[in-house]
Amino acid sequence: MSATFNHTIIASTDKHASARFYRELLEAAEAPSWGPFANIRLADGVLLQFAEPPAEIQPQHYAFLVDDELFDRAYARLRDEGIEHWADPRRTRPGETNTEHGGRGVYFPDPSGHGLEMITRPYL
Repeated sequence: MSATFNHTIIASTDKHASARFYRELLEAAEAPSWGPFANIRLADGVLLQFAEPPAEIQPQHYAFLVDDELFDRAYARLRDEGIEHWADPRRTRPGETNTEHGGRGVYFPDPSGHGLEMITRPYL
């Protein structure tokens, strides 16, 4: 069997709020939660587990490849909910999306301060 990505733990200030944010934005499925985790499952089976660590959260970057239709719906949610977003990772183009790499992309924060990115075409 070749290696595939199975799960990751995302540090959160409120694990339930973070799980809800990702689930609604990415239209992901709920997954059974246990112990310190609030879980969601992406369409490819990857499990995102949200936990509240007893330490300061260090911001991470998470990028999600989505189709054009989901991008449109998610981007509308970002705008409707007043979530700051940028066309670039340096945050010099606020309120915009980009058309790099043959698709569209946008950068925005999650409720715990992690940097998220949605793209419609993979970089490679």
